[in-house]
Amino acid sequence: MAASRIAVDAMGGDDAPEAVVEGAIQALHQTENELSVLLVGPEERIQDLLASRPEAPEERLDIVDAPETIGMGEAPSTAVKKKPNSSIHRGLAAHHDGHADAFVSAGNTGAIMAASMFILQRIPGVERPSIAGFFPTLRGSSVVLDIGSNVDCKPVHLLQFARMGTVYARQVLKADPPSVGLLNIGEEPGKGNDQVKAAHELLEDATDVHFAGNVEGGDLLFYAADIIICDGFVGNALLKFGESMSTVLSEMCQQEMERQGLAPEEQQLVAGVLDEVREGFDPESLGGAPLLGVNGNVLVGHGSSSPDVIAQMIHSARTVATERVAHALEEAFRASTV
Repeated sequence: MAASRIAVDAMGGDDAPEAVVEGAIQALHQTENELSVLLVGPEERIQDLLASRPEAPEERLDIVDAPETIGMGEAPSTAVKKKPNSSIHRGLAAHHDGHADAFVSAGNTGAIMAASMFILQRIPGVERPSIAGFFPTLRGSSVVLDIGSNVDCKPVHLLQFARMGTVYARQVLKADPPSVGLLNIGEEPGKGNDQVKAAHELLEDATDVHFAGNVEGGDLLFYAADIIICDGFVGNALLKFGESMSTVLSEMCQQEMERQGLAPEEQQLVAGVLDEVREGFDPESLGGAPLLGVNGNVLVGHGSSSPDVIAQMIHSARTVATERVAHALEEAFRASTV
């Protein structure tokens, strides 16, 4: 894999900057000299943290001073306008100016999207950049677009999500050709609301998308397609339902094991198996979600991201940059007619 420099929002996340700095150090220790990191945030605060970590590979760590922070609860549009010196702004600017190959943040998702579209701009032809999520199945994970960044969508936007998902799955997941399923209330082409029925027609006519037809909710966990397309309202509800599974499955099984009177060693065996299953529903397990459709490589993480997840996000960002996903998207949209 080619050498990469990743800009990391040191102030993004519930436990920033400590968890972010720890995650960046982990990522660097997990690779050789081909990876370096730009930590973006208040310079003095980050320097103090690094000073307490003598094992940090300082020769591969640089700091970009960003004195302002956009909080998780701030209104994205307002914060982006009023805080031009935020860690999100300065990190994206470093990526835009060629000082970093990608940008990673577990901060305010709306602000990351708004600032990305302002600083990096949209890829020509993309009307709605989309954050891709992942849903566990019996055969690995399906890519889901959109997971909440675009709540109200036109049929053509769903087609564009399919195109973006196809490029991502081909470049990063090495699926060729990746199949696309349209989330619907029935498999028949005539099912669904006006939006979905119109999107079905567009997807059927698209020559650059391997459309597998409608997919019902009950088919998702059986791996209905490589890519699942829906608007952000439906996608976010699906994502949040999946996230709840990572905790509720354990509680439900614990209640049932106690009801059946299983011995402690039997409960331990069941819990071990369950932990492996529930990991796929954990939003932190894959380490960040790519923002597709902007002129750059941006990964967005959950606010509760641990150092392990931050490290994984950095590795994922490096893969997205190395596989030139943004360039491949630009070529795909340039060749498309819709």
